[in-house]
Amino acid sequence: MFTRKIGIDLGTANTIVFVEGKGFVINEPTIVALSVPENTVLAVGREAKDMIGRTPSDIVAYQPLREGVIADYYITKAMLKYFITKAIGSFNVFKPDIVISVPAGITQTERRAVINAAKEAGAREAYIVREPMLAALGAGIPINSHAGNMIINIGGGTTETAVVSLGGIVSWASLRVAGNKFDMAIVDYIKKKYSLSIGQQTSEAIKIQIGSALTTKDKRTMEVRGRDLITGLPKDIMVTSNEVAEAIHPYLLDIASEVQNVFNETPPELVADVMEKGIIISGGGAQIPYLADFLKRMLGVNAYVAEEPLFCVAKGAGLILTHLDVYKRTLLNKR
Repeated sequence: MFTRKIGIDLGTANTIVFVEGKGFVINEPTIVALSVPENTVLAVGREAKDMIGRTPSDIVAYQPLREGVIADYYITKAMLKYFITKAIGSFNVFKPDIVISVPAGITQTERRAVINAAKEAGAREAYIVREPMLAALGAGIPINSHAGNMIINIGGGTTETAVVSLGGIVSWASLRVAGNKFDMAIVDYIKKKYSLSIGQQTSEAIKIQIGSALTTKDKRTMEVRGRDLITGLPKDIMVTSNEVAEAIHPYLLDIASEVQNVFNETPPELVADVMEKGIIISGGGAQIPYLADFLKRMLGVNAYVAEEPLFCVAKGAGLILTHLDVYKRTLLNKR
């Protein structure tokens, strides 16, 4: 029987869908717009995100995942159904097999919720794989090697750090600090320094356009418009990349501290491997300039950003789909 195979990087901020034979077909925000009175889904993905801050009070834009796990089962199921249908078409006769990413620290109850939501959304079979393993695969790390390799995947809701060896995770940590916290830090910084209120989409744009993990001499600038908290009127200010670095610095320190904790829990032989090879960084947060330099400065270990870091988890899911029979017996059955 012909079965479609789909890989889903189900992130707090973005969902990326890979279809075997087609490649990446969807990269949209993990957001659903709801009509509050009827509790019905009005829009999903990019269309829903465009509604943020622009809708009547009876329409809300909702993120159904919180820090990497399902916060609202009904909405997550509706969103998955939308993405699956968009990926393979609404008239597809055969239900697809799906590989979905989950945080390393997910509980058994949370794992079951993801599988059930995927099946109710239209999957024939749903397999879940811990995010660091998918990120490592997608980043080109030889996960079956006896040598230790470290991956840091900075997503929207969580930062997952793991040392992988011999096809498994040796040590890991899941920190609920990532892109969304960076956005809120920028909002708070501008509010405190300039008495200016900005929205989440504006703070995300600031992070993307002039984000930086370190203060530098060649700082970049961006004009930002918000609401003056004193006068209530619109106001424009200039924000620099150095200010963004200051805003997100405490959270970057949290990430560095968590990576150090993973080192402390890793066997010395594998630590030596990581010291020699360096750390690989993936996820949307890896795109912040100078992040690798920041981690090297804090940890004393070389760090490198993976190629196309935003797509590493989805790439890993794609590799598993290509060799699904092999991974069914190994990686997919590992806890």
